[in-house]
Amino acid sequence: MRARIFRPAKTAMSSGTAKTKSWVLEHVAESAREVDPLMGWTSSSDTQAQVRLTFDTKEAALAYAQEHGIDAAVQDPKPRKMNIRPSGYAENFATNRRGAWTH
Repeated sequence: MRARIFRPAKTAMSSGTAKTKSWVLEHVAESAREVDPLMGWTSSSDTQAQVRLTFDTKEAALAYAQEHGIDAAVQDPKPRKMNIRPSGYAENFATNRRGAWTH
């Protein structure tokens, strides 16, 4: 049984970092999904692919995987570069601008 341990990235739809602080253990699907001929839904006989466990630390996730005999691969997150402008939003209304301001 294979799994991966990672920290989720922030969503592209918001600038917030909610749900990115915890570590996730997610099982890798061992069988391919198939289309149900009657309804057209996709399904799989592998129920472990639906399991997604969250942990506070990477060490806790690794300890859980080792305790239950799960072969886990760890993906360390890439550090996010902060995009902070010196004046921020107030820069849009600056009165000491040297050039012409246009949209």
